[in-house]
Parts: sequence; C-alpha cells; structure tokens
Amino acid sequence: MDHTSLLIRNVNVYLEKEVLVNGSLLIERGKIKAIFREKEIPNSYPSHFKIMDVGGLNAVPGFIDGHIHGANGSDVMDGTEESLDNIAKVLPKEGTTSFLATTITQSQENIELALQNIADYQIKEGFAEVLGIHLEGPFIEESRKGAQPLEHIHRPDKVLFDKWQAIANNKIKTITMAPEHDEDGSFIRYLAEQGINVSAGHTAINFNGMKKAVLHGVKQVTHLCNAMNGIHHRDIGVVGAAFLLEELRAELIADGIHVVPEMLKLIYQNMGSERLLLITDAMRAKCLNAGTYDLGGQMVFVDEEKAVLEDGTLAGSILKMDQGVRQLLRLPGVGFEDIIKMTSANPAKQIGYFDRKGSIEEGKDADILLVDSKYNIRYTFCRGVMAYKGEE
Repeated sequence: MDHTSLLIRNVNVYLEKEVLVNGSLLIERGKIKAIFREKEIPNSYPSHFKIMDVGGLNAVPGFIDGHIHGANGSDVMDGTEESLDNIAKVLPKEGTTSFLATTITQSQENIELALQNIADYQIKEGFAEVLGIHLEGPFIEESRKGAQPLEHIHRPDKVLFDKWQAIANNKIKTITMAPEHDEDGSFIRYLAEQGINVSAGHTAINFNGMKKAVLHGVKQVTHLCNAMNGIHHRDIGVVGAAFLLEELRAELIADGIHVVPEMLKLIYQNMGSERLLLITDAMRAKCLNAGTYDLGGQMVFVDEEKAVLEDGTLAGSILKMDQGVRQLLRLPGVGFEDIIKMTSANPAKQIGYFDRKGSIEEGKDADILLVDSKYNIRYTFCRGVMAYKGEE
C-alpha cells in the first residue's frame, strides 16, 4: 500500500457544522489526520510527503450509495469477485466511495451465491468500498413487485434470514420488505433488535399499517414513490407516511424519471435534507451503451435515459450519483450542505457507519471528493487513495 502522506491545500472544506475557506487537509494511511484553517500549516511534515494545491476547489465527503445492483456490465447477482471489482472500480468516477451491494428477489441458491461472494470479497485499493449488503426482497408484496421476479417472492422467514445472515458473515445491513406480510411485527422487531435497517418497499401497505410498522422498527422507505401506492385523499399510504412520520428516512432516485421533477420538489418540501437518502438503484447497464441487458434473469431494454422490462415496468436505473446530485441542486433552497446530508451523512448514519464515514472529520476514512462550484467531480479519494481524476 502507498503510505505517502498528502496535504491538500487551498481547499474549501465542508465540515459537519461549518465551511473552512482556504483550509488544508492532511491525509495519512487512508485517514483524515488533520484539518487546518487558512494559513495554518503542520508543525512537522511526515516522510514520503506530497502537497496538492487545488486552487479553491471544495472538499466534500464521498457519496454512499445504499442501493445499487450493478454498473459497467456487472451485477451483484453475478456472484463473482470480478463483478464486484468491476462495480467498485467504476463508481469513484461518479463520486461514490462506498456502497451497499444490493441483491434482487431470486432463487435461494442465487441469493446465497451472491451473499457468499460479498462475504468473501476483499476491497481493493482505490476502489469504492463495499460496506455490506442491501437485501432487496424476496419478502415483498406480489402486486408491487416492480422488476422483481414473481416466482421467487417469499413470505418473511426468520430461519431463512438467519441462514442468509450467517452466509453473509453478518454483512446484511439493510433489508427491503413489505411490512403487511408481518402482521404481528415479530419479524421486523427481530431484525431491528439485531441492528438491521428495515426498509418498507415493494409494498401495498396503507398509512395505518405503516404507523404500526414504524413502531415495530421500520426506519426507512425504499425508492420512495416507486413500487408502492401513491398518495390518495382517503389514505396517504407509504409516501404520506414518509412525509409525516419523523422516524422515517426515505431513499430517492433523483433521475427525473422514477420521480418527476415536480414530485422531487414536493418530496423535498415535505421531508427536507435531514431525512432523504440519494440512491441510484442502478443496474448493470449503467456506464454502458443502450441495448438489452439482464436483471435477475429478466431482459431489460435500456436507452439513453431509462431501463425497462418488456411491459414497460421500470427496472432499476442507469443513474450516476453525481447526476442525481445536480438534479437535486436545481430545487429551491438546496445547497452543498443539503447534498452532503442526502448523499453522505444520512446514509452513513442509517447503517451505523457514521463513526467512519459520511463527514470530513479527523480520524475518519479519507473518502473525499474535490468538486467545483456546480458539484462537478474533479478528484475522488477512496480511503486516501486518488481513485479518479477528472478533466481539467
């Protein structure tokens, strides 16, 4: 490993509660060693030392994508080290420095292959870090399956979950499920007690059902507005629950397709940056040309904007995180601090990683983006290693 220390100078550092104008960041052994205000310099310089003057760029935390199936021709369900490498290598270009490898409703054998592969996976230097697993399905509602294969949907099952968590070496961090199929809440409580981030998704549950589910331990909503009932004036459903119940955070696919720009504005006005989690829900076609691709054994037709099944059902996205960021920056009142919450701090807090990631703070992993005033990514550092350098 390259243990060269790096001092990034002449940078506006976005800390959790303030912005240091013309500050400096000292990175050592993959961690943020020190943060200096304007004109401050280290008392001593380590050996193997480099200085990088970035001319007034902005340092922000790397993005954490809590829901991504694939990219660059590879999918988590491929169950191979090569596929995870391929995903983790390409993500820093869009600013993603860590992510949850997300499964899909599939046969138990295929899910177990993917879980075992993630459990065994060793992160590579300069690649985005796999923080764990988002188990999307198979405990979902058939009528809201979206692009999840119907034949593999399963009722909540503690024994099966325990088997999978053991195979995954306890790396399942988030689970998407339909709370209506756990009527007494025992399965949700069982997961919540283990620290699993339980997310309501692919669900037809009503508002009262969601209120009960939150009491049992549901803390999140999966890809808000998609694969769930919309707001109705007699039952505001899951979307209304996300608006009104402060205990909930919600994933958001900000591509302008899964949720139209007007709805993005409405969501932001009701939830603000404290409770939103920007995700991509991307599939293997991200970063590739238009064409036909596989998702969970189904053919997906991809053009320059979206990915759909043969019947027109949206099948994940081809969104890049930095594209979603710029979409959100168009909303009234959204600034850098809001983006940092939705892309970094909130996701890290939601899955229990805020002690290591999600903000620029001494002692945390040096997952840092250097961006211009429009959040275009100029450099990406994954655990202190430059993983991407944009065009000048």
